[in-house]
Amino acid sequence: MFVDESVVELYAGDGGDGCMAFRREKYVAMGGPFGGNGGKGSDIIFKVDPGLNTLVDFKYKRIIKGKHGENGLGKGKHGKNAEDIIIPVPEGTVVTDYDTNLIIADLTKEGQEAIIAKGGRGGRGNMAFATQSNPAPKYAENGEPGEYKKIKIELKLMADVGLVGMPSVGKSTIISKISASKPKIADYPFTTLKPNLGVVKAADGYSFVVADLPGLIEGASLGSGLGDRFLKHVQRTKIIAHVIDMSGYTNDPYSDYMVINKELENFDKNLLKKKQIIIANKMDMPNSKENLEKFKSKVKEPIYEISAINGEGLDKVIYALAESLKKLPKTPLYEEDKFESHVLYKFKEEKPYTIIRENDTWIIKGDKIEKLFKMSRLDTDEAILRFSNKIRKMGIDDELREKGAKEGDIIKILDFEFEFKE
Repeated sequence: MFVDESVVELYAGDGGDGCMAFRREKYVAMGGPFGGNGGKGSDIIFKVDPGLNTLVDFKYKRIIKGKHGENGLGKGKHGKNAEDIIIPVPEGTVVTDYDTNLIIADLTKEGQEAIIAKGGRGGRGNMAFATQSNPAPKYAENGEPGEYKKIKIELKLMADVGLVGMPSVGKSTIISKISASKPKIADYPFTTLKPNLGVVKAADGYSFVVADLPGLIEGASLGSGLGDRFLKHVQRTKIIAHVIDMSGYTNDPYSDYMVINKELENFDKNLLKKKQIIIANKMDMPNSKENLEKFKSKVKEPIYEISAINGEGLDKVIYALAESLKKLPKTPLYEEDKFESHVLYKFKEEKPYTIIRENDTWIIKGDKIEKLFKMSRLDTDEAILRFSNKIRKMGIDDELREKGAKEGDIIKILDFEFEFKE
């Protein structure tokens, strides 16, 4: 089964909780804090496996969860880090944040890895908080929550040449003649339901990969036929080879050529910047010569005459493609500003929280304040005081007063409620 797109939810592992403990040996006076840190949660990593050529595993694996780090222990023992989750993916896999549409990773090389969701760090034990002014802290941290991400995974085939054209123009016959690929071939439209890859060897030993893509029709870029699913596989190709049925048996060859180019432009304008050649197929048919002469008067791209069914003219096509590919440089599919890691300069740091009022309750929201709350273990007076000081330094107390909060009002962070005190 060929699957080239999927949506998956990732839950990286939470960090282990830090430990609060004290030395209590008989002959160690004023032993002090002795609680170790928690271990790191597992990252979720995608790694290229050259043996894969489809995303079929993600058809049944829509949720991936990492493991939690181990909790810290007494006697200064740190918790063990959780083992990372490594997910094999095929070459050409593109990972996109589902909500922001920013590219997280473009995996194109054998063995290439990318951390897609980061595991949380381990919470600190009370040993880590000991200072000269507070040598015996009575608090520890919970582990940091692991990242949650909803992602879209797409496979964009790693091919040097993409064969495009209307249905039944002979693309599958061509790839079956010039490579060992054995696509389904029949005398009806849309025989090809998935892309087929074939390795082609030129006379001098140079080899390259050709992709036979399902037939396109007018409106393919908007979802008509199969084009919207498979046009993305043209994006990585260095050369686009238009296969035209020059017999004109079903359509006018030039009209077909213009329709295909228009669909390529509608899908991605950069596709028209790629080198293009035209393969005039079915030159053994009546009227093909006359149609070719008319076609040549309207088109500037190089044209190669062939009869795929008879194998005529294919050697010239292979030679031309090989010579062109040798001269074309490798270029990345995406520019830097499309990636999630590309951060624009911020003139002013955004406020890490928002405060809203619902009935008689003040609700505080925001990733930073919610993470602080989750990592705070509010089981001692000292821990509660530390948490209160942190949110006061963030300016939450002052903003609550400005908004009209009074002593005794209920403040809520996630599911935790407490009273506002002046």
